[in-house]
Amino acid sequence: MTDYLVRIITKSGNFRALACVTTDLVQEACRRHNTFPTASAALGRALTGCELMGAMLKTGQRVALKFEGNGPLKKIVVEADSNGAVHGYVGVPDIYMVREDGKLDVAGALGKAGFLTVTKDLGLKELYKGVVQLYTSEIAEDLAYYFTESEQTPSAVGLGVYVGPDATISAAGGFLIQSMPPHDEEMTDRLMERISRISSVTQLIREGKMPEDMLDMLFEGVPYDTIEKRVLAFQCSCNREKIERVLISLGREELANMIEKQGDTEVRCEFCTELYRFSREDIKRLLEDM
Repeated sequence: MTDYLVRIITKSGNFRALACVTTDLVQEACRRHNTFPTASAALGRALTGCELMGAMLKTGQRVALKFEGNGPLKKIVVEADSNGAVHGYVGVPDIYMVREDGKLDVAGALGKAGFLTVTKDLGLKELYKGVVQLYTSEIAEDLAYYFTESEQTPSAVGLGVYVGPDATISAAGGFLIQSMPPHDEEMTDRLMERISRISSVTQLIREGKMPEDMLDMLFEGVPYDTIEKRVLAFQCSCNREKIERVLISLGREELANMIEKQGDTEVRCEFCTELYRFSREDIKRLLEDM
């Protein structure tokens, strides 16, 4: 099944919403980072939430989310662009924590005290940055809190990642609903009531529900227009040329030390774990180019 996202707006213009399935891209991210179940759930939720936010950007724009808490997971960093590409990582991938009810303890792993930083590259001279305290550390509620506090846009966010007994990702996805002015309080209450009736996002996906189905359930009886459908994928923006620029930024002295002491050099991308190898001759060439 191909991961994809659907974006709609109600005909009244009072609400916009997005829903997506991200099972494959979350599985790919967790495979690359060799994450344990709780870390997988945390990373998958953040990747899905970032995809939902990226879909609201204009072409060429990007968004990055950094969740930093006082728990053993330490942090989650994810980035998405306007075309559906996303990548990310967790600070400590080998985290497996379970709550008393048997569910994966994402909030405990991330930690209840900390911050969510949202950075947007909107193609302007300066990046937009918004920071809020972690609300519940469950990821979805933290994003909803950010939208309400930093962007003054009342929002509801639902995210889910189902990690199977063999640690594979069998379902992942989410939805985002935002109230637009003039705000319709009656419809907002109806939507919140419908959200409360949904057992879980992952249960819907495991039952075969697609983004369109989730939106139909949430907006039953409410006329809306589908704005777009887009394919989503785990895709990193790293390449050898960018890694070379990183090495050059270390300076002539550091490169000279690498040639003298290390010989061959390996650089691994934090976001996708891709390994780039540079021989002594490669480093010498970079030094000469400087």
